[in-house]
Amino acid sequence: MHIRTIFIMTLSIAMVGCSVKNLESSQQSNKVEMLLATMTLEEKVGQMTQIDFSVIAGQGDELIDQAKLIDAILTRHVGSILNTPNNKAQSVEDWRKVIHTINSVTEKSRLKIPVLYGIDAIHGASYTKNSTLFPQAINMAATFNPELSGKEGEITAQEIRVSGLQWNFSPVMDIGRQPLWSRLWETYGEDVHLASVLGSAYIKGYQGDDISAPNKGLTCLKHYVGYSVPNNGKDRTPAWISERMLREYFLPSFEAGIKAGSPTIMVNSGEVDGIPGHANYHYLTTILRGELGFKGVAVSDWEDIKRLYVRDKLASSPKEAVKIAVMAGVDMSMVPFDYSFYDLLIELVKSGEVPMARIDEAVRRILTVKDQAGLFKGTPLPLSVDEYFATQASTATNLQAARESIVLAKNSQNILPLKKDAKILITGPTANSLSVLNGGWTLSWQGDNDSLLPKDKLTVYGALQKKSTSKVTYIGGASFGDKIDIKKAVEAAKDQDIIVLCLGEKPYTETMGNIPSLNIDQAQVELANALFATGKPVVLVILGGRPRIITEQAENASAVLLGFLPGMEGGVAIADILYGDYNPNGKLPISYPRNTNDIVLYDHKPIENFDTNSYTPLYPFGHGLSYSQFKTSGLTIDKPHYKMGEPIHISVNVTNTGSIKGKETVLVYLNDMAATVTRPNKQLKAFKKVELNPQQKENITFTLTPNDLSFIGVDLKRLVEPGDFKVMVGSETAQFLVTE
Repeated sequence: MHIRTIFIMTLSIAMVGCSVKNLESSQQSNKVEMLLATMTLEEKVGQMTQIDFSVIAGQGDELIDQAKLIDAILTRHVGSILNTPNNKAQSVEDWRKVIHTINSVTEKSRLKIPVLYGIDAIHGASYTKNSTLFPQAINMAATFNPELSGKEGEITAQEIRVSGLQWNFSPVMDIGRQPLWSRLWETYGEDVHLASVLGSAYIKGYQGDDISAPNKGLTCLKHYVGYSVPNNGKDRTPAWISERMLREYFLPSFEAGIKAGSPTIMVNSGEVDGIPGHANYHYLTTILRGELGFKGVAVSDWEDIKRLYVRDKLASSPKEAVKIAVMAGVDMSMVPFDYSFYDLLIELVKSGEVPMARIDEAVRRILTVKDQAGLFKGTPLPLSVDEYFATQASTATNLQAARESIVLAKNSQNILPLKKDAKILITGPTANSLSVLNGGWTLSWQGDNDSLLPKDKLTVYGALQKKSTSKVTYIGGASFGDKIDIKKAVEAAKDQDIIVLCLGEKPYTETMGNIPSLNIDQAQVELANALFATGKPVVLVILGGRPRIITEQAENASAVLLGFLPGMEGGVAIADILYGDYNPNGKLPISYPRNTNDIVLYDHKPIENFDTNSYTPLYPFGHGLSYSQFKTSGLTIDKPHYKMGEPIHISVNVTNTGSIKGKETVLVYLNDMAATVTRPNKQLKAFKKVELNPQQKENITFTLTPNDLSFIGVDLKRLVEPGDFKVMVGSETAQFLVTE
């Protein structure tokens, strides 16, 4: 066939595809407009109202109170419900009953507008019993593997759809640049590019090309914007972010999420520069809608419209708080325990203080998202449990994610991997606990309800015991409430070859995880010191959502494994690495601080590494050892000079110089060597993970776009300035010049 004919046919097919999509979009728009035209004010405001499940909860064995549900849907016209019955995970069967009961009442309403049910499924279907619970986001970032992040999204979507759920309050697209913050582990780390790539991959895996497909669903970007850097480190406290910093560091990951297709966004629960997120018209409308082009639904966070009055003292009354939030750009209120938002907003519209046009705008967005999700097509048959829920394939993917997420930070004299017949003492508060492997939002809000945890999953101790051909001795309590008998642990160490010391934090999230210092508990320090004094080699394993200060312990340990929150397969993954059944390849997505007050990030400014100032973390961003050794060489740029707007082509060789197969992540950093606004010493702009056999060499290519060279200039606009740029890969550097 002639090439021109093929081109025309291809173009015709593409045009037909575009026409079909345009037709579907037009049909959706017409359906929404027709529905909107028939709705009463009360029905519209009801769509903007989201209530907690407790508002409709039943007593005893009855999950739902039918009278309360009828009141919510038929009288108040509620558009959305969130959270889990009894604040804990439910079985697939019970979730299906809940959703069926809600849908049955919806069918009796005048317009039959379906309820959109929201859930925090942040590392798998975390409120469904026996689901596949993945490593938390900070661990997924440590994999530097977008494919795994996409698979996590795909599997999570399938498993919540098995239960009849669809809308997931995930992923967190804030970047984690404040290590004290109790939600650091919900982020993809401190780097803009890494967070953008991993978050986008998750969204695409979760939503696919059609969010109405029976195995796909809706994501929600959290928490727009600037929530993740509270000055004092405590959750829901003020952040001070300049407009330039906002645009340079915090907006790009949300922009990436919007481009990836996420149709909903949750508002920052704190405040930035003195303006609470729920009152910030500049952020919610001018930037989000006008600049980023977001067309979906902006939902409030938990009770945060009320808090404009009761906490922030921004509003003079609850009614004014509702007015401020809605006019700023909030489309749906997570009220969550009553109908105050509903009542007050109706009053505001009737008095003319909130125009009907703003109500129509919000409801149009809500109805459009519901239509895109296929909710108006009726309730589909739920996915098969056997085929889509906690399958062997999902568990295998989860285990691989856990393995790739664990960072080997130190391995003196190659003490690891351990021999299977080595006599091991394992101790410490995180040694024999499933909850510390998973963290918050795990079958319960705080993730600390051990009675809900599966019995067939292995702790670190359990996994070591299963793999060992010798005796593994365990000393210590299973929770942080149990006092460890240090004397008994020291005595037991005398007969052992190796001590595996597991330290870290108990599970937590949000304000319940606020701490005054990154220092680890004194009881853990005392245990560590006593075990180091025995003279036995110590392998230090750290679990928890933040980089707690372990400088002295790391210096004394023979090996250090940073596990963070590796999920339900984390115990097995750690044992696999300790025994050498898996070659570690995780890389730090954060800078691990050496001291509690010495917080300098990898992409620091020149002034932060000048004179007596320095970047001296315990372990830097991107650090991670392997049982193989890798070498980069031959860094080249295809030409020394580029004109403005041209892509930059880079190639580099990476070689496995070790004796076993392993994976290595090649990180490409860029530095703008002189600019009208000071530039970071380096910024990650590209990365690729490769698996190489012993002595295998592979040439890897990267392409940097003009956007990769850009920054926020003096006038707060993104631009590229001509001049010299430096590329850094491993120990090599190369330069190129950009001209007008």
